[in-house]
Amino acid sequence: MNEKAPLSPSSVSRLASSVTFTKRGKQTALSSFDQSLTLVGSGRSAYVFKLPNVNRVLKVFYPPYEQIASEEAEIYRSLAGTTHYPMLYEAGQGYLVIDYICGQTFFQCLLQGVRVRPEHIKAVDVAIDEARLRGLNPSDIHLHNLILTEDGSVRVIDVARFKQSKQCKQWDDLKRALNVYHSSRLFPKRLPKAMLYAIAACYKTVQKVM
Repeated sequence: MNEKAPLSPSSVSRLASSVTFTKRGKQTALSSFDQSLTLVGSGRSAYVFKLPNVNRVLKVFYPPYEQIASEEAEIYRSLAGTTHYPMLYEAGQGYLVIDYICGQTFFQCLLQGVRVRPEHIKAVDVAIDEARLRGLNPSDIHLHNLILTEDGSVRVIDVARFKQSKQCKQWDDLKRALNVYHSSRLFPKRLPKAMLYAIAACYKTVQKVM
């Protein structure tokens, strides 16, 4: 697809303002957004939309997490020129514009039986080293923020916690689990979603008491 000229900052700001949320108990639900946007993902603090006509996404943070946008933008600026992270194009009040990474998360790979190969795991190690060389402390690396692209490369998204001070061993633990999973014939080729979420919940519980 041939991309058209990128949207102006005022147009992006307008689109970000079109995204509204509704509080439902302890949960924040997406309420409405401009019809030119395509919802492509969500997380613990934001919703992500594909922008029209360009391979970029608009990440909009919902209350009370709007300040994370400026924090994450600063981290993406620190990562400029690296090979395993999206490029930052724009940052505004409560939103970011970064590259749209087309592919499958490692989580989706496990669901669909797509093998996460040793070279993919090595690529994550390289990405972490790239961030450390920029003075960052990569943290909270999990199956949902690692993307295997259509050309077989790996990209890391959601870098908001790359400036925390404590050491995070989550990737080391996940790496060991992936190596065991793919080296054993006892495990099924595809893993059920319920099983993956149960494993993640158990892991979080264990980390809290350690």
